[in-house]
Amino acid sequence: MSTQNEKPVVINLPPVIFGTSGLGNLFVALDEESKFEIIKEFVRLSKGPVVFDSAGKYGAGLALEVLGKCLKRLNVQPENVIISNKLGWVRTALQTAEPTFEPGVWKDLKYDAVQKISYDGIIECFEQGNELLDGFIPQMVSVHDPDEYIAAATNEQHVQQRYKDILAAYEALYDLKRQGKVQAIGVGAKDWKIIQRITDDVKLDWIMIANSMTIKHHPEELLNFMQALDEKGIIIINSAVFHSGFLIGSNYFDYKLIEPGTPENEALFCWREAFFAVCKAYNISPAAACVQFALHAPGVKSIALSTTNVKRIKENLELADADIPIEFWETLHAKGLIEVNFFNKLQPIS
Repeated sequence: MSTQNEKPVVINLPPVIFGTSGLGNLFVALDEESKFEIIKEFVRLSKGPVVFDSAGKYGAGLALEVLGKCLKRLNVQPENVIISNKLGWVRTALQTAEPTFEPGVWKDLKYDAVQKISYDGIIECFEQGNELLDGFIPQMVSVHDPDEYIAAATNEQHVQQRYKDILAAYEALYDLKRQGKVQAIGVGAKDWKIIQRITDDVKLDWIMIANSMTIKHHPEELLNFMQALDEKGIIIINSAVFHSGFLIGSNYFDYKLIEPGTPENEALFCWREAFFAVCKAYNISPAAACVQFALHAPGVKSIALSTTNVKRIKENLELADADIPIEFWETLHAKGLIEVNFFNKLQPIS
């Protein structure tokens, strides 16, 4: 693509940005006032422009709708907020008992969502997202879940066609950028390998990885890829670093409710029990360990953290400053809980 010759855009992001999946009723449906108080507190505690990460997928557009409404109610000026809107899912009418996308995890929704990744589909997502945000325009946009889009292909020929759709979606994003409607273009995916493929063909300003670079899961090849992105000046945002809350006590793992009983699930619960024991021994909260590990991985500039508890916002922001001794990482390594020598790869936040 012609975009390969463009230099990455530099956007100054804080170590912690606010993930808005909870505003879209992920796992639990909060009332409007509770959501308002959450946004109000994050705005109050943020230094400099307040940064939100959202997506049309979150609650079938509900998160965007709530965010725009609350920012207006708080009289936050557009120039004082940075919004990332991951594009690829469009709000549609709800025609079944529950939404058809990611069933079982989004609560009390009034709409469904379908994935539309193409030139026209991305433009539709962008325009619908702006309507839901009610006057706030995202500076950062991306193609959301290209890995899921590829995974839904029925055969290899279909895979190749769907990848062409993804490249067409980026042509749409770059047209928006050339028109001055957005500032920076990225990608958001759970499978980092599709990000790697896309970066071979498209010059991105930023990427967001989810469930990929965590204290539980951190393959060497991903570390090397992230290092290469950093050398190119591409911003890395790390998200879902708790694996949907499992690493800090929830029984949801990567957006699915799990229970003991299978070898795979038993292994997860055993890992968590051992991890909690080391955290207790060093008087370190599991959340702090997860955030520090994920935040100091190669090239990471920010962590996206979502919460449905207003009291945790201050705590989440403070996690970026937690002081964890090298002995803690060495103990995790000695017990086989993190990969060999990973603690030697931890880098200062730049």
